[in-house]
Amino acid sequence: MSLRVATDVGGTFTDLVSIDEVTGRVHVAKAPTTPAGFSRGVLDAVAKTGIGLADANFFAHGSTVVINAITTRHGARTALVTTRGFRDVLEIGRGNRPDMYNLRPRKPRPFVPRRWRFEVTERVAHDGTVVQPLAEGELDAIIAASRADGIEAMAVCLVNSFANPAHELLVGERLAQGLPDVEVTVSSDITRQLREYERSNTAVLNAYVQPVVSRYLRDVEDGLRERRLACAPVVMQSNGGTASFSRARRTPINLVESGPAGGIIGAAKVGEAFGEPNVIYLDIGGTTAKCSLIEHGQPKTASQYELERDAHNAGHPVLVPVVDIVEIGAGGGSIAWVDAAGGLHVGPDSAGAEPGPACYGLGGTEATVTDAKLLAGVLNPDYFLGGELEVDAEAARAALARLGEKLGLSPEATANGIIRLVNANMINALKLVSVRRGHDPRDFVLVACGGGGAMHAAALGAELRVKQVIIPVSPGTFSAWGMLMTEPRVDVMRTRILRTDDTALDEVLRVFAELEAEAADAFDDQEAGSGGPRFARALEMRYLGQEHAVSVPFGEDIATLADLERAFHVEHERAYTFSLDDTPVEIVTFQLAAHRRVAMPPRPGGAPLSGTPEKGERRVDFDQDGVHTCVVYERGRLPAGFTADGPLLVEEPTSTTLVHPHQILCVEPHGNLVITNR
Repeated sequence: MSLRVATDVGGTFTDLVSIDEVTGRVHVAKAPTTPAGFSRGVLDAVAKTGIGLADANFFAHGSTVVINAITTRHGARTALVTTRGFRDVLEIGRGNRPDMYNLRPRKPRPFVPRRWRFEVTERVAHDGTVVQPLAEGELDAIIAASRADGIEAMAVCLVNSFANPAHELLVGERLAQGLPDVEVTVSSDITRQLREYERSNTAVLNAYVQPVVSRYLRDVEDGLRERRLACAPVVMQSNGGTASFSRARRTPINLVESGPAGGIIGAAKVGEAFGEPNVIYLDIGGTTAKCSLIEHGQPKTASQYELERDAHNAGHPVLVPVVDIVEIGAGGGSIAWVDAAGGLHVGPDSAGAEPGPACYGLGGTEATVTDAKLLAGVLNPDYFLGGELEVDAEAARAALARLGEKLGLSPEATANGIIRLVNANMINALKLVSVRRGHDPRDFVLVACGGGGAMHAAALGAELRVKQVIIPVSPGTFSAWGMLMTEPRVDVMRTRILRTDDTALDEVLRVFAELEAEAADAFDDQEAGSGGPRFARALEMRYLGQEHAVSVPFGEDIATLADLERAFHVEHERAYTFSLDDTPVEIVTFQLAAHRRVAMPPRPGGAPLSGTPEKGERRVDFDQDGVHTCVVYERGRLPAGFTADGPLLVEEPTSTTLVHPHQILCVEPHGNLVITNR
């Protein structure tokens, strides 16, 4: 058994990458995503490659099923049990809002209506002492009401259960006994951090998607078993590590950004291979564009994530670790439209996989980014998905002509306007993870992937003035490739407020030792690894009197609490441009990430396919740089060391790389494409 396999379900396509650890041979496949049953798209991708799953020793899976269930509100009928007096925490939320000048802001609608938010008498103090015992008898009425209303999932979040979860665990146990067919989520099983609103929302969303995810993972597992998968499959988590299917069923909220996390791990590995620890990552898919920043070889991870947050809405906070991603509605399927004032916009609505862009011929009539790139000559209508998908250039032209009539522009000018606008949106997103956070893009390389990343990356990299643009092997399936590089991971967080000037280092080490034991026990038996887990420690810290905290790594260089304070001052100044050296410092939350060591697959490479790499010429509209006749190359036939001046095109089944005038393309030894400015 020498195959490592990974699949990634996206909004438009389901990707598969497999690598033979003995021969180094790589299989790549794309199958249309099947919204009616996402697991079918996974099995279709397996069938297209012709690989035998009986030869697999590793199978990783990433999916959009959690984020889709939340954003479309197609989850389970969910109820919440909380401490008496806190029934409306989900409704009240927080007073802060992104749109600070809006005097009539609309709060996000809770996922649990008020009639299904139940109260139980109990009270635990902030230090974990029991103030009022749990009125266990009140649970009988809650169970009866939930059964009568057909509740499918229950969330339990009691006040201050982060300090003492005893009451919460008892409530969860009673609910599970009284409602055996209902999924029950206890907030302290997900996280033991302070802030009852955020914890309540996290528990509710976990319960909301739990029945959906359980059914979905069961379908995937059954399908893989029918195809004789020889190993226990794992699923990609938002934290950049994997979990067994059974662990994922218990805490599915950890899969909220499952697919993109794989790509970020892969981008870090690409940067490591190039000797470039600082990487800006860009993934342009069919529905969205996602970007993230990797510094010193480590992807950024946020301990809180806001779902559906935008410039006008606070979104829904989730207290789980998520790789730090900025996501915008700008993908190949993003629809271009004109507002009432005659202004052109692109996204966030997408044509998706069904009906897709107009050129797909599946019923879509609105112009998309893909249609614009096709009309500009970047995409080859006869080589879309390697020739598997027949596209209609005239349908794209007709859609752009209809849109152009509203703007008073020709179809060609409309296509250029769409491309220019979507590039501007992507530049803003890339600056959010770099310039806006104090990072100079000139110190970074840009790793671009996704089906659309290679088409836009050269223009974006030139504007950001990055060192170089790297297009990895098979960029259209790169997130799946990144999943092949992942390890099992468990994150444990616990709030314990300690003053650094009134605490011994031994106390800090004791808490970390408890978390390490808890994390080691959390791994399932099928999450095999070599040796014991390795741990990464961090502390969320703040100045006395502050509300929020910054994360400070607790590494081997921290020998005293004075060292820890100095490290905190540095991190605080980096985040907020100031530090207060004479102000007392507090430790708020202990953070621990545990990894199980697993063997990594070899880097893909090898000799190119036989034949000349040149496959023809095509006229491409570069907008302000004019129309140029470009040589078109087949990527699989480009030898290592190949160099050419732009403008040019490099085609492969899953994407097309566009190199602009005044740029140079080079192929490095493992087949990655490197683009630099002349």
